[in-house]
Amino acid sequence: VVVARRAAAARAAAARRAVASVVVAAHRRVAPVAAPAVARRAAAPGQVADGRSLYLRPWRIDLTVRDGVPRLVPAAALARIISRALATGGAPRPASIGLILSNDRELAELNAAHMGKAGPTDVLSFPLLDPTAYPAHPGGPGGRGRAPTPAVPTSAAATPTVTAFALPPGARPHLGDIVVSVERAIAQATEGRGGWRGDRRWSPMDELRLLVVHGTLHVCGWDHAEPIEESAMRSLEATLLDG
Repeated sequence: VVVARRAAAARAAAARRAVASVVVAAHRRVAPVAAPAVARRAAAPGQVADGRSLYLRPWRIDLTVRDGVPRLVPAAALARIISRALATGGAPRPASIGLILSNDRELAELNAAHMGKAGPTDVLSFPLLDPTAYPAHPGGPGGRGRAPTPAVPTSAAATPTVTAFALPPGARPHLGDIVVSVERAIAQATEGRGGWRGDRRWSPMDELRLLVVHGTLHVCGWDHAEPIEESAMRSLEATLLDG
């Protein structure tokens, strides 16, 4: 029975990798692209990772901290922030989400591979569900200020989601992953390039919390390419950080 369950879990994971078209969204710079999920890959040689899972019902937050990355905010506090953002964003439940705290080197690699841009960025999100899997919001798909998204997709390839296959009993769908450069968060905060508009000097802890909330909302289908959605997203982020 145990072997059968493991085999079923392996098949489900393989199916998710096969059908998931991952949208990568960068803080302040948005250019969604289709790409294979790499955020949950093993650490590169010399980049040892410390991982743990935190459970805040109905969510499981899989936290990975790369070797040498400063722990600015306690893991439990980051998990609470993500939990609030998922609940507010109407994420399917129960579910899991990944948070990887990394450095400029890894973010530069991901930025080049998925955004086609040189140099590190502060946060990248890898959603596994289509934005239409979440409730409508101002400026978003089907929300006020933007044309509604058709309820029935024209093809499975156009709007893949992790619900396209059966999960093993008791398994949680994985919503996606967030990768943050703590190194970049520290630099932006101390050099006065932090905050929503990139012009704020504040604590690196506050900058990290903002990036985590920002990345979580991207996983939940939020974007800031349109003024209406950008304004609503910034307002929601402020509310979540004050909570």
